[in-house]
Amino acid sequence: MNKKYNVLVGQSGGPTSVINGSLYGVIKESLNHTDLIDTIYGMINGIEGFINEDMLNISKDMSDEDIELLKTTPASYLGSCRFKLPADLNNNIYNTIFSLFEKYNIMYFLYIGGNDSMDTVAKLSAYAAKINSPVRIIGVPKTIDNDLVHTDHSPGYGSAAKFVASVVRDIALDSGVYKQDSVTIIEIMGRHAGWLTAASALARKFKGDNPILIYLPERAFDVEEFIKSIKNALSYTNNVVICVSEGIKDSSGRFICEYESNVKTDNFGHKMLTGCGKYLEGLVKDRLGIKVRSIELNVTQRCVSSFISETDVLEAISAGEFGVQSALKGITGVMIAFKRNEGTDYSVDCITVDCSKVCNFEQKVPDGWINSDGTDVNDNFISYALPLIQGELRPPVKNGLPVYAYRK
Repeated sequence: MNKKYNVLVGQSGGPTSVINGSLYGVIKESLNHTDLIDTIYGMINGIEGFINEDMLNISKDMSDEDIELLKTTPASYLGSCRFKLPADLNNNIYNTIFSLFEKYNIMYFLYIGGNDSMDTVAKLSAYAAKINSPVRIIGVPKTIDNDLVHTDHSPGYGSAAKFVASVVRDIALDSGVYKQDSVTIIEIMGRHAGWLTAASALARKFKGDNPILIYLPERAFDVEEFIKSIKNALSYTNNVVICVSEGIKDSSGRFICEYESNVKTDNFGHKMLTGCGKYLEGLVKDRLGIKVRSIELNVTQRCVSSFISETDVLEAISAGEFGVQSALKGITGVMIAFKRNEGTDYSVDCITVDCSKVCNFEQKVPDGWINSDGTDVNDNFISYALPLIQGELRPPVKNGLPVYAYRK
């Protein structure tokens, strides 16, 4: 008779509207292997919570209804963290973590997160190899930024892209109701990669429709050229919608949001970017003297359940399922990734990639997908992104409001 072991799953980094879909996949696939798996534990607030032995016994404390609701519940059901493990594997924190693995009979560790979370997976995998630990450590991807390498795209991006495209279309219609010249600047998340801002191009109903201008951090931003482009656009339309990534920067590498504000950093040393839209609003007002407003989409991009892409959530679930399947096969030190299949009908296969080759790298929008002057994306991007936003999946509703899974 096979000895049973336990699963430990956690969520880390910024949430997405489908990160709980991956958690659902991990739970449901684990329940399919009760001959090998005894208990499913959830880390409360990621690896940081686990170190303090703050866990949820999912097998015992979550009802079938709670588990089903995960598919359409935004944010991180288990809570999240931004906790960086030390680079030195001799640090005692690693001994603490693996002692807890032994204490709770953990054999399968699955961490749902983005780039920094894959850094955690890579370090734990390296320590496991160092001490010959049998614990299988798997990374399950998530990020609205879509900047993880070695995967066609990341769970969370499709729904966030669907939200951005939908809201930009709404804003464009609203901003065009008056006859006088106006500029609307929409600031969208994206530190170094412009995938989410590029999705605003999906909002267009016809060629030449708003947004007229799209600026990604992959290209250097020039303030004077920006003003020239607006003047040119106003020569043929009185309503100009512009979408900018929060991380746009000039040719020297200075973020535009730093032009008039001090930018703080998070625990991983990343600059906490916000405010380029407001700066550009003031610039346009001063230079052109016309009606202008800026809108920052902020966290709504990652937490709105009414824009969940069915394609996105089904892929998020499959990534969680494949993570468990891979761990049960003895695979460790990897991230689950998507490989897009060739052909006219869109589909992907789940594969595994070495996690150490994922963490601390960034996948950017290909240069060939951006137009020559850096003010738009082309049909290559549209063909890539359009399949990812297909289908709708709405949460159940009670008294006119969505019903979510809440941790008790």
